[in-house]
Amino acid sequence: MKNKKTLPARRDFLKSASLASAGFMIVPRHVLGGKGFLAPSDRLVVAGIGVGGKGKSDLKHFYESGKADIGYLCDVDDRMAKDSVAAYPKAKYYKDWRVMMDKESKNFDAVSVSTPDHNHAVQAMAAMQLGKHVYVQKPMTHDIYEARMLTQAAEKYKVVTQMGNQGSSGDGVRQLVEWYDAKIIGDVHTVQIWTNRPIWPQGIPWSTAKPPVPSELDWDLWLGTAPYKDYVDNLIPGSWRGWWDYGTGALGDLGCHLMEAPFRVLGLKYASDVQASVSSVFTAFGKRGVFLDSCPPSSHATLTFPKTDKTKGPVTMHWMDGGIKPERPEELGPDEMFGDGNSGILFIGTKGKMMASEYAANPRLLPLSRNQEVKVPQKLARVKGSSEGHYAQWVEGAIAGYGNSTLSSPFELAGPLTEAILMANLAIRVADMPFPRKTGNGMHYPGSNTKLLWDNQNMRVTNFDAANQFVKRTYRPGWSLGV
Repeated sequence: MKNKKTLPARRDFLKSASLASAGFMIVPRHVLGGKGFLAPSDRLVVAGIGVGGKGKSDLKHFYESGKADIGYLCDVDDRMAKDSVAAYPKAKYYKDWRVMMDKESKNFDAVSVSTPDHNHAVQAMAAMQLGKHVYVQKPMTHDIYEARMLTQAAEKYKVVTQMGNQGSSGDGVRQLVEWYDAKIIGDVHTVQIWTNRPIWPQGIPWSTAKPPVPSELDWDLWLGTAPYKDYVDNLIPGSWRGWWDYGTGALGDLGCHLMEAPFRVLGLKYASDVQASVSSVFTAFGKRGVFLDSCPPSSHATLTFPKTDKTKGPVTMHWMDGGIKPERPEELGPDEMFGDGNSGILFIGTKGKMMASEYAANPRLLPLSRNQEVKVPQKLARVKGSSEGHYAQWVEGAIAGYGNSTLSSPFELAGPLTEAILMANLAIRVADMPFPRKTGNGMHYPGSNTKLLWDNQNMRVTNFDAANQFVKRTYRPGWSLGV
């Protein structure tokens, strides 16, 4: 492996890989053989970036499709990679994804990205620019700008894409669509969504301790696009989600699983405005703690979506996390489960309500007695294997080639969904942002009392400029999205 100081820069390694393959192997194999062309073995060779935790289970599902070989593994942390390395002994292991792509791009067909949110975009974009199909864990990106660029890139490079929100392949969301299209609950104007996440610490200060970096971990490479900070314990493997430099909070963790159903059912795309309130943290009596690096312990964001072809007017979507729940609908009995106990989705229509659990599982009409009375013909094809079939769907789609199959969460759908989630985070971040008072002493929090108005074409908040710094991050020197 190359010394860290001589690794190729973001744009240089792409150029190097292209030259090394003489401009031939970066073209998707289905293009070389014509429409519907299959790889010689009729199998997809997958390279995994981030192969512990969720990455480990993603690779397992791809392999169990029966049509994928796990050819390459890459992880910055040997501890996290251990199980995958053992499971796929023939796979070549790398620590730096740039080196893997530089050396091996001619040898694999597709890339699975299951790293922390802040590195999703650069890794997925690099793969697409090499003509590789990509599967990217949710949320698709860390920033709104990144989501827009990846959505455009998927079409530009003609690659098969899928975001890892497997509920989008489930039977539940399709049942919800069929009920709604049959006008069982009338016209939906409000959606309530809630979750008990985060299940990791938030609203806390960054540790001042400076423990040694574990020998198995390349800390600088884990940081990737994020600003440099000294290593701290208890960030890896999962608590990075609560820090804005790396994660996107509870919304990033579960928003794609819970908001996807309203997007599909109601035909939503881009929101027009958002507002939020967040829980305050007090470190002593009367002393408010301000920890802008960390997501708040709980929040409530409200998004407005313009009228669509499937709604008669705008749709208001409420997101609540940290254990906050909306009022129980009057149609639900006092002892009946609201959502799944931890999370849920509630559609409020002019003629009734319907509800589902996380991943849009277990859809129900309210009151629950209606589920025995209402019969709607099945009109939508189900994905083989339901939500578990999400992985095989991408594998088969990649083998078939761009434009030859229908996927549940390609970037053209996942991109706008991700943008809505990240737009809600804009309001959450500024709600806790202190500003000096114009008169008198102390600070105030104007973001908590402002509805952010969104210019979708220019990807910009028009009435609260402080929020725009979070639309597109400035990467650490040496890192670039390459667009």
